[in-house]
Amino acid sequence: MNRVVKVENLSKKYVISHQAKERYTALRDVMANSFKTVGRKLLSLAQDRKLKTQNTSREEIWALKDISFEVNRGDKIGIIGRNGAGKTTILKILGRITEPSEGEIRLRGRVGSLLEVGTGFHPELTGRENIFLNGAILGMTRTQINKKFDEIVDFAEIEKFLDTPVKRYSSGMYVRLAFAVAAHLETEILLVDEVLAVGDARFQKKCLGKMEDVSTKEGRTILFVSHNMGTITSLCDKTILLDTGQLIEYGKTSDVVLRYYSQGLASPASFESVSMGKLVGDDHASLISGAVVNRDSKTVSEVDIREPLIITMRFKINRSANNKYFPNFHFFSSDGTYAFVSSPRTQTIETADVGIYKAECMIPDNFLNEGTYFVGLALTSFGSGMTVHFYERNALSFNVRDPIENVPTRHHEYTGPIPGVVRPLLEWTVRRES
Repeated sequence: MNRVVKVENLSKKYVISHQAKERYTALRDVMANSFKTVGRKLLSLAQDRKLKTQNTSREEIWALKDISFEVNRGDKIGIIGRNGAGKTTILKILGRITEPSEGEIRLRGRVGSLLEVGTGFHPELTGRENIFLNGAILGMTRTQINKKFDEIVDFAEIEKFLDTPVKRYSSGMYVRLAFAVAAHLETEILLVDEVLAVGDARFQKKCLGKMEDVSTKEGRTILFVSHNMGTITSLCDKTILLDTGQLIEYGKTSDVVLRYYSQGLASPASFESVSMGKLVGDDHASLISGAVVNRDSKTVSEVDIREPLIITMRFKINRSANNKYFPNFHFFSSDGTYAFVSSPRTQTIETADVGIYKAECMIPDNFLNEGTYFVGLALTSFGSGMTVHFYERNALSFNVRDPIENVPTRHHEYTGPIPGVVRPLLEWTVRRES
């Protein structure tokens, strides 16, 4: 059977006690109370205890409610959502750190987890001892751990501190060793929380590469929680979106990320400064709206790679000025890479009068690669110097799709996005010379 994780109607309830607000005790009250008799003090304590019991209320909070999903062997699953959505709670239940209140989970294989700095290691033991302790907990023999030991130490880059108690490690050193242990010991399922953010950028990149390797080459399953949508998009095939403990969507990562960004909005491919309740701009110019549209001027969040798309922006000049105004659009890929910036070369606005203006930029077909993109809307002017009047970085987002039927010939199979950001359809000639 290919399925390694099955979650059915999973719920987790926490009970929180609330106590009525107590009167502030001033210094004079403390001094006065100090002269009371022992009997009166005991009576007062008893009354206070009774009052606290009466004023305490209990509230039930469902961190998760009726969550169901399945994960197959070798899948890389992202879990995203706002703070308090229940992301870490799911990993804690899967890692058997927390018991569910309702529902059940079924796991096939050993589970390795990296959830919080400090979890899984004994602070008084050295790095070396903790490696063997973690392996033993997973049911590995000392011989099996020894085979992986050098790889773990080399990956964690803590050889000099291997025989130092981990309580003396910095948070970065702790995470490096914890990830190395979780990734190299023989676990079929790897649970990773946002804890990787503690490490430096180079080590984060190294960890992401390792997770890709253990999934692709070793067939291990990864469930990864992160607030970094670029990392989620580049690593995970599928993603789960949670909101206040409920599963909102589970599917292809690019679709789920767009759904995450569009929560509460009409469309991720449109922007209205009024509906956002914010003023974007300065005294001279302000942004009104923006959109991703097709040739029929219809707002679209998903574009066929064979079709052109148009980025539109409406803005207002609030004060006349003898400046040249340049609208400009900034394109980012899903991992945060700056794809390109585009601005009009000739159609600038010179000596702008007060009024509303509209700028459009057409992206040709077969130019952007398949994937998720974000567009920043900006207006710049040049007079005595350069002035940026507004820049809304992730104002718009959209998906570019490459349909399977777009395959050139039948004997070719679709293999997913080609590496890179742009994918222009250039003219080629191929001929035999002899």
